[in-house]
Amino acid sequence: MRLKYLGHLGLILVAGLLATFLPHVEQLKVGGTLNTGDTAWMLTASGLVLLMTPGLSFFYGGMVRKKNVISTMLQSLVALGVITVAWIAVGFSLCFGESIGGVIGNPLTFFMYQGVGMQTHPDFSPTIPFALFSLFQLKFAIITPALVSGAFAERVKFSSYMVFMVLFSLFIYAPLAHMTWHPEGILRNWGVLDFAGGTVVHISAGMAALAGSIYLGPRKELAHDAANIPFVILGTGLLWFGWFGFNAGSSLAANETAVLAFLNTNTASAVAMLTWMFFDRLRGRPSSALGACIGAVVGLVAITPAAGFVSVGAAILIGFIAALVSNLALGLKAKSGVDDTLDVFPCHGLGGIVGMILTAVFAKDVGLLSGETKTFWYHLLALGIVMVFAFCGSYVLYVVSNAIKPLRVNEEEERQGLDLSQHGESV
Repeated sequence: MRLKYLGHLGLILVAGLLATFLPHVEQLKVGGTLNTGDTAWMLTASGLVLLMTPGLSFFYGGMVRKKNVISTMLQSLVALGVITVAWIAVGFSLCFGESIGGVIGNPLTFFMYQGVGMQTHPDFSPTIPFALFSLFQLKFAIITPALVSGAFAERVKFSSYMVFMVLFSLFIYAPLAHMTWHPEGILRNWGVLDFAGGTVVHISAGMAALAGSIYLGPRKELAHDAANIPFVILGTGLLWFGWFGFNAGSSLAANETAVLAFLNTNTASAVAMLTWMFFDRLRGRPSSALGACIGAVVGLVAITPAAGFVSVGAAILIGFIAALVSNLALGLKAKSGVDDTLDVFPCHGLGGIVGMILTAVFAKDVGLLSGETKTFWYHLLALGIVMVFAFCGSYVLYVVSNAIKPLRVNEEEERQGLDLSQHGESV
C-alpha cells in the first residue's frame, strides 16, 4: 500500500520535472494591452470561485450522518488538488486548446502549461493575462466533480472516487467546456448561450449524479437526519458569496456586464430562497433552514447560464420557477427509488435545465420574448445532446472506474461510516 502511494507521489514529481525542462513554447497569439482593473477583478473572482468548493464541502457535509461528515467534506475538498494537477497536465488543453472538430481541444496545445503565460490572448483574455484566464476556468473544473459527489455520498470508496473524478474531468467536463466556450466549439457556433456554466457545470454534474445513483444503487439505510444544519447554513453563505465570482467573473472584465450578472445572481437566489420557504408552508411543511438553503442554491444554479444575458425582472422569474420545479422534483424523487443522497440531480441538474431553457426565453435581443426562435430551438437541441452525453458518458466512466478499483464500500464499512472506514477519523 505504501509503495503504491509512493508511486503516485513519484508521478507528480516526474510531471513537475518534465514541465521544468520542456522547452518553452511561445504563445501563438498575443492580445492587446493588459488592463489592470480587469486583472484585479479577475484575481478576486478567481479567489471567490475557489471559495465555493470549501463552501460546498460544508453544504454537503452538514447534510449527511455524523459518521460520514469528514468523508463527504473531503470528497469536495480533494478536488482542489486532483483537478489542479490534471488541469495543468492536459485539462486546460482539452478545454481551450486548438479545436479538434469543435468537440475537444488538442491535449498538446498547452501541455504542462507550456504557452500559458502573462500575456493577454485575443480569443480568451484580451485584457487580462492568459494564465489568469486559465486559473479562473480551473475553479469551474474543480467544483464540477465535487458537485457530483453528493449523489453517492455515504457509500463510495475514496480512492475509487478520485479515479472517477479524473476521468469525468477529462472525458465529460472538458468536451462540454470546449463545445460551449471555445470560439470554434460546436454549441457556441450554434448560438447556445451559457454565461457561466449552466450546461458545462450544473447539467453535466446533475446527469453524472443521476447516473452514479443508479449505478451504485441505494444505501443500506436511507433515512437519516442531517448531522449539522449550521454547517449547511455556513456552506450556503460561502456558496452565495463565491457565486458572485462564478457569475460576475464570467464577464472576464470589470464592466457593466459583470454588474448585471452580480445583480441577477443575488436577485434570483433571494427569490428562490423565499419561494422555497413559502411553497413548503403552502404544502403544510415547516419553513426549515435546510429548505431555505437548498432554495437559495437552486436559484444560484438556475441564474448561472442567464446571468449576463437577462434583465433583473427575468432573474426574478428564473429564481421563482426553478425553486418550484426543484421542490416538486424532490417529492417525485422520494418515490422513484433512486438514492441521490444529497439531491444533486433535482437541484443542480434540474436547476441547470430550467436555467438554460429560460435563458433562451428571456435573453435580450435573441430570446423567445424578443421574437427570435433560433436560440430557443438550439438550446433545446443542445440540452438533449448534453443530457444524453453526460448521463451515458458518466455511466460508462463509473463502469471503468469500478473495473480499475471497486467503487462501493462493503456493507460493514457503510455501517461503520466512511469517516472511520476510509480515513480513520471521526468528528
